[in-house]
Amino acid sequence: MMEPAKIGILTVSDRAFQGEYNDLSGPAIATALSSYLVSSWEPVVRLVPDEQNAIKKILIELCDLEDCCLVFTTGGTGPALRDVTPEATANVCDRILYGFGEQMRAASLRYVPTAILSRQIAGTRGKTLIVNLPGKPSSIRECLDAVFPAIPYCIDLLDGPRLETNESSVVAFRPKPAGCQ
Repeated sequence: MMEPAKIGILTVSDRAFQGEYNDLSGPAIATALSSYLVSSWEPVVRLVPDEQNAIKKILIELCDLEDCCLVFTTGGTGPALRDVTPEATANVCDRILYGFGEQMRAASLRYVPTAILSRQIAGTRGKTLIVNLPGKPSSIRECLDAVFPAIPYCIDLLDGPRLETNESSVVAFRPKPAGCQ
């Protein structure tokens, strides 16, 4: 039997970290993943304040020590002075995958004109894909719907576990092998 794929879910929020309110964004990611994935997966959940060093430390932990094939962050992607998640992500990544941020902003612009203020990015660290998501639960789903079809193939390319999707929820794109129609 195959081990479940480990997927990191990192909420970045001063107020949730201080207990001023319950984190709704991390659970929104887990709910979306539960509807998208039919393959076995296990969430590795963390919560940190909006501090670049704290974010970097947990991203490294999720990638290098927890062996997550995929890490989603939520929060800290706007223009506010304490929004530093993209900077922390860029600092731990080997490569930036610009298309993820472009696609998420394009999708969000259908709902709100302020999507142009979003700075989320995605990149790889070793065999892990890291994707920044906004902090608002409804925006999380809009962004995930836009980019998740490419994520299983990206994980394949990083030699990660095969993520199978529930095709009634999301259809993963994988190129057809040569000779197949």
